[in-house]
Amino acid sequence: MKPSYAARSGLVCRNSPSEVLSERLEPRPVSEELKPGHTCRVRQVSYNLRMASAGHDSERSPQSVAIERKRNEAALQQSEERFRRIVDAIPGMVCTLNAAGGVELLNRQVLEYFGKTAEELKNWATSDAVHPDDLPRVIDTWKRSIESGQPYVLELRQRRADGVYRWFQSRAFPARDTDGRITTWYMLLTDIDDRKRAEEKLQQDEQELRQIVDTIAQLVVFLSPDGDALYANKFTLEYTGLSLEDLKANDFRARVFHPDDVERVREERRKALLRGIPFENEQRARRHDGQYRWFFIRYNALRDEQGRPIRWYAAGIDIEDRKQAEERTQQENVALREQIDQVLMFEEIVGSSPALKTVLSSVVKVAPTDTTVLITGETGTGKELIARAIHKASRRASQAFITVNCAAIPSSLIGSELFGHEKGAFTGALQRRQGRFELAHSGTIFLDEIGELPHETQTALLRVLQERQFERVGGNRVLSTDVRVIAATNRDLSAAVASGTFRADLFYRLNVFPLHVPPLRNRKEDIPMLVEYFVKRYAEKAGKQISKIDKNTLKLCQSYPWPGNIRELQNIVERSVILCTGDTFWIDEAWLSNQNAPRPESSASLTQNLQNYEKELIEAALAESSGKVAGASGAAAKLGIPRSTLDLKIKQLNIKKHAIS
Repeated sequence: MKPSYAARSGLVCRNSPSEVLSERLEPRPVSEELKPGHTCRVRQVSYNLRMASAGHDSERSPQSVAIERKRNEAALQQSEERFRRIVDAIPGMVCTLNAAGGVELLNRQVLEYFGKTAEELKNWATSDAVHPDDLPRVIDTWKRSIESGQPYVLELRQRRADGVYRWFQSRAFPARDTDGRITTWYMLLTDIDDRKRAEEKLQQDEQELRQIVDTIAQLVVFLSPDGDALYANKFTLEYTGLSLEDLKANDFRARVFHPDDVERVREERRKALLRGIPFENEQRARRHDGQYRWFFIRYNALRDEQGRPIRWYAAGIDIEDRKQAEERTQQENVALREQIDQVLMFEEIVGSSPALKTVLSSVVKVAPTDTTVLITGETGTGKELIARAIHKASRRASQAFITVNCAAIPSSLIGSELFGHEKGAFTGALQRRQGRFELAHSGTIFLDEIGELPHETQTALLRVLQERQFERVGGNRVLSTDVRVIAATNRDLSAAVASGTFRADLFYRLNVFPLHVPPLRNRKEDIPMLVEYFVKRYAEKAGKQISKIDKNTLKLCQSYPWPGNIRELQNIVERSVILCTGDTFWIDEAWLSNQNAPRPESSASLTQNLQNYEKELIEAALAESSGKVAGASGAAAKLGIPRSTLDLKIKQLNIKKHAIS
């Protein structure tokens, strides 16, 4: 007769109640009940406890003992089956091994996966259960764990029943007895093949991405959320001559970037990383040969689902050539300014565009002479600054520079303003007064808006230019003058000469050295410098600290046509500085309306239309007055202008008053 499981495992009641109660109970893993030879102690202790609690002793009859033993064996077999079903239901492969590493128990998932019996899998180290490439590593790890008694975790490929290898994670933990000796190893095998394939795909994609990034001829660095370097492309490593480990070091920035730049951008970079918004800066990066080159570096963040940066990407573009060009331009501008400063001029002339350089070159050439200069250009282009520059570079720089705005003085007073008047020369002339030409003696007189001079005054000015002489209004004494004349206008004097509103001989006397000041829309390269100059000027005046200029503002300024030229830009900047509350200068786009087209230059057609209209009015007034000019019923009274003015107009417009009458 085949012995029972209890008999095979040595589960017999050989202990007395006192021995049972005195026996030390140690907790054992549940799975130990599944292994023959390893569950006897749990069964024996359970049996002895029941025997002791029932009051049994060694004097019981053999028949009673046999009956009780059969009952216990049946209960234990049911327990064993129940726990085996539990282990088989675990969604993983479970194994138990003895202290030497021999296989003892394999759950159903193990047997089904490998398609082998438990006996066949006992020789796993010599079978095809483990991938040949992984087998040496697995055996070595397993031996070291058995020798050291330490648990292990490793990943390996195992062959499925259909011959396919899949990745598994193997975890092995030892169980020990009361003396600390290992009695059993418990192993759990978890299928991680899908995860490994996803990792391999991710690695492949990352490798492809790195290959793409390595082909970019720019500095490309991947950074952690804190700004520490994680990866650098091939171009970066070759440029710096450093390894990837060097770039990951804490002193990476100090080794690569110029010390001045590291200090300059440290705080700005730290704040930008904390804010998590894209930012950019310009720094000098050290090449492998020790040379520093300028780079424009832009930082962009990769964010998680919550919008938090999980990685930063920094791309650096070499701008050394641009910087050198800017420096050369600046040096040229400085050199030109130094030349200008030597003769005390051009303090407020800002710019380095080719158009402005042409003007300044002409200024340098004409300034030392006494030649009359006619400056033309639109309103607000800085014609007076050019005139002052000419004066300051001339031999007359130590003498007076007198300005006259011809358009701002009534035509009846312009003669007195320019040449002075004697006492009693006209109503209100209570004393003799020197004119601007007398005040400018030995110096320079600047006649702005020269095209607005009345015809009578044009004649007197022509005499000054030709003979260097003039008379005060109401006087008869001829006065000599030594003065340089610089005139300016925003009108087309050639057209005015053609229409008869400006004397041709005076035009030729003024136009000895013509100098045209370009409008601001033709000097877009100078706009950033002008903005910076005016911002600094008005910020100091307002007591504000403005250290940066918004880039969009500069783009907006360069795209705007500026019909009012530099004067309009100056006013806009002053207004913006007043409204600015931070350290960054900006301009409201609404202030710059593109509906304002560039101001057209005066054309002959417009002048002609005005003259025709004047002629029609005068002819109509002459017809009503029967050709009479003076008197209460004359044409001058009807038109509301002095007789002398009407006579001049009749002559200029070639009106035949007698034919009309």
